[in-house]
Amino acid sequence: MAEMVIEPRIRGFLCLTSHPEGCAANVRAQAELAKAGPGTGLKNVLVIGSSTGFGLSSLLTSMFGYGADVLGICFEKPPADNKPASPGYYNLAEAHVMAKEAGRRLETINADAFSHEVKAQAIAALKERYGKIDMVVYSLASPKRKDPNSDTLWSSVLKPVDKLHVSKTVDLRHEVVEEITIPPASEQEVFETERVMGGDDWKMWIEALRDADLLAEGCRSVAYSYIGPQVTYPIYRSGTIGGAKEHLEATAKDLSALMAEHCKGEAWVSVNKALVTQASSAIPVVPLYISILYKVMKAAGNHEETMEQIVRLFRDHIGPGQTPTLDDKGRIRVDDWEMLPEIQAQIEELWPQASTENLEDLCEFSAFRTGFRRLFGFEVPGVDYSKPTEVMRELV
Repeated sequence: MAEMVIEPRIRGFLCLTSHPEGCAANVRAQAELAKAGPGTGLKNVLVIGSSTGFGLSSLLTSMFGYGADVLGICFEKPPADNKPASPGYYNLAEAHVMAKEAGRRLETINADAFSHEVKAQAIAALKERYGKIDMVVYSLASPKRKDPNSDTLWSSVLKPVDKLHVSKTVDLRHEVVEEITIPPASEQEVFETERVMGGDDWKMWIEALRDADLLAEGCRSVAYSYIGPQVTYPIYRSGTIGGAKEHLEATAKDLSALMAEHCKGEAWVSVNKALVTQASSAIPVVPLYISILYKVMKAAGNHEETMEQIVRLFRDHIGPGQTPTLDDKGRIRVDDWEMLPEIQAQIEELWPQASTENLEDLCEFSAFRTGFRRLFGFEVPGVDYSKPTEVMRELV
């Protein structure tokens, strides 16, 4: 047993500690929202990238909204030597507790999802204890990927392409608005970012599942993407990450053809709303944009957090019996409320005015800050952070 009082240790867009009780409370709150689903309709679901963000919400929605048994793949740090685990580990520890309470099967493979070994381990688990799967959710976000065929280590970067970019951002350490200059990526950086964040690994997973005859008839697969507004385009959609996402979207079309032939299935990319996640917090410009976006959308009455977004995605597009509405490039768009012309017009008006002095009045930076800290289990209502908590938890 290792009880201790845990406080947040934040450095910029990183938090070096996490709170198990806070993470557990977050997961239980999300699971309650997931129960808006019909309770049945899915039998077995594979979630690749299951521990945080959209992947975690997809796991909870599948299990508690549609009655699925779930196999999750993640890469999280367990607790050790009186040190807390990573927040994703604690998220899944609580999800495992709730799965047992609900009589659902949840297993987690905590290892490198990019490797051939983990794919083989997942296939063995599915064959032995699950059976064919109805849905594959691909929600990996990683700064690096080891090519399983060559052991080459690829690294992704957040940079513009062709020319340097100058814009506003929030220094998360000092909470000030400042100008940032980001140099353009090299051709090699563009290539490597595509290898990490594009569709290569998603395709390898689907091909491996096909070869193992584990895709149920009508199986669906979804991967997550983002487009965003003009103010973030140079660093995101028209930058290195955007190029990787275009590769992901092209891969979806290839996988749809593959799945249609094999199991009458289909694959899509869902373009989601900008939300506070560990990944988005690391992208220059985006935290300031999210701070303005939250204020505008809350005033408009159409703000969603991660769980509400995924519940709507399943309910209206990818859940059993649903036919997704697609844009002219074949993508699902649950960023539709974010990209409403009236929402973006307000953001374009407020963006030039944003400064350190009006971070809270003009924007809603406190909502971003609180959302960021809650990712790690801090500032969660109902949790007594003055009390020692047990840091050792199990994924069983």
